Amino acid sequence: MIAIISGTNRTGSTTRKVAAELQRIYEAREVPVVMLDLLELPPQIFDPGAYSHKPESFRRFSDAVLQAAGLVVVCPEYNGGMPGALKYFIDMLEFPESFEQRPVCFVGLASGPWGALRPVEQLQGVFGFRNAYIYPKRVFLPGISRQLDDSGRFKDEETVARLERQADGFLDFVARLEESE
Repeated sequence: MIAIISGTNRTGSTTRKVAAELQRIYEAREVPVVMLDLLELPPQIFDPGAYSHKPESFRRFSDAVLQAAGLVVVCPEYNGGMPGALKYFIDMLEFPESFEQRPVCFVGLASGPWGALRPVEQLQGVFGFRNAYIYPKRVFLPGISRQLDDSGRFKDEETVARLERQADGFLDFVARLEESE
């Protein structure tokens, strides 16, 4: 199973639309997918006491990460960095087992010209610190609002092809790591 993390808790986010496109791509490859939409994080998780006592309502998120063969992180750029909700989500997950030797790949999106290069590089540092296996072929989506139609689908077939190539490569990466264990 692949877990796709929609990396913001913003209502109506473009990130969620991109994550839905990725979900369709993986499902077309007959890969089980679970969507982890940070908009659905339980409010109890933001209580300072949640660091030491995770609310039961967070279990579906943490279990999905722990059960995933690989993680696809879809990250928007907020003020030159990753959204605070995404970093907080990462901080709430079990240490070290949530990311230890778990394959992860990244899709960055932004309104600006760099497609969330900075936040993805920040995330690579965080996941690397947590000993994840980082898939090197990242996809950056600049000017994201111009890339989607009114229904949230990509206008450009080449963008979809790039995401499909990443998915194929990532699935191969995950399979090779599973074989080596």
